[in-house]
Amino acid sequence: MVVVLGWCAGALAAEAPRVLTLEQAEATAREQQPQLRSARAGTEAAQARVDQTRAGFLPQLNGSASYNVGTSRVGTDGGTVSTGTSKRFSAGLTANQLLYDFGRTSGRLTASRRSAEAQEASQTQTLEDVLLDVRTSYFDVLTQRALLDVARETLESEEKRLKQVQAAVEVGTRPEIDLLQQRTARANAQVSFIQARNAEATAKARLNQAMGVERSADYTVQDVAVAPVDGEDAEPDVLVQRALAARGDVKARELQVRAQEAQVGATRSDFWPSLGATAGATDTGTDPVDATLNVSGGLTLSWPLFEGGRTRAEVREQRALLRDSQAQQDVLRQQVRLEVEQARLAVTASREALSAAEEAVVNARERLRLAEGRYQAGVGNIIELSDAQVQYTNAAAQRVQATYNLATARATLARAVGTQPQTVVAMVP
Repeated sequence: MVVVLGWCAGALAAEAPRVLTLEQAEATAREQQPQLRSARAGTEAAQARVDQTRAGFLPQLNGSASYNVGTSRVGTDGGTVSTGTSKRFSAGLTANQLLYDFGRTSGRLTASRRSAEAQEASQTQTLEDVLLDVRTSYFDVLTQRALLDVARETLESEEKRLKQVQAAVEVGTRPEIDLLQQRTARANAQVSFIQARNAEATAKARLNQAMGVERSADYTVQDVAVAPVDGEDAEPDVLVQRALAARGDVKARELQVRAQEAQVGATRSDFWPSLGATAGATDTGTDPVDATLNVSGGLTLSWPLFEGGRTRAEVREQRALLRDSQAQQDVLRQQVRLEVEQARLAVTASREALSAAEEAVVNARERLRLAEGRYQAGVGNIIELSDAQVQYTNAAAQRVQATYNLATARATLARAVGTQPQTVVAMVP
């Protein structure tokens, strides 16, 4: 019985065995991955910039207060000195309210809102990229674990065969060269086992990094398979349209273009005047008790008539940035098409490779069985048997690679078209 223990952002359970599921790995990444924390911080900053821009529509109130004390000494013709002391208190409030500026502030507010929405969409896409990295790393751990099982099985077979060959050599039914050949085969299998064990440990370290955790890799992973992606055999144009409608980075780029369009309009508004209202109240006197209250109010019209061509240059800059955003949008559309077509082709190739690998395993297993029978009957040689073992090991490893290559390809295709892959618990046959 296998007990699946929880893996979350908190401490790992102390009991063994510890089994990590794909869902738990994804949940850990959502909580702790630094890239996601950075993306969330970027979204919060963008939302704060929206509030900063919105402040331009609200009244601006400023207050001030001062109290000064001074002395003066004045000489007279008779040589005497007269002194005096002066006191002055002043306090005031000033309010300013923008009335109309030909869309300058509203345009900047629109631009900041679109930028914040683009950042939110980018955060969503960052999450998808992180989860794809987790899934790919998870499947790599499964691959390396299965390859380790193949290497272990091969090593056990070579050790068992070594005992059989050694017994045959001792009774004189087999030449000594067979024993040397089998010892070499056993040593090679042991080297492969050590390399496979190290590869599994390395894959777990990469999975920890993908999840954004710094902890021991003393755990095992639950085997899963990725179900076929909806429409994975559809025409590329169909999948591309799905991707363009669903992907967060496509939406983010579109919003960035709209934000830049609003920024162009806001900058162009700098050619026109802005109208505002002001009101103020001051309280002045020798001290706060004897101060005199004064109030004032009025309208202000500010029009930059000539700034040395600065506004015109700023408009040119914003238009150039708009063209750049539009070009980047086209680049992204082309990149999406490439990613979709590559992922679709990878799924097709992986399915075909898995089918071929399954057939190769069946044939290699049968060849190994016949080679073992021929060797035991005395009509085969150790070279034939070793070759059959190597072919079976290679075929089993190819099946493992093909199995998880298909899982990775489907996860990549799901990310490319902007959907979530569906996983089911499965074991390598």
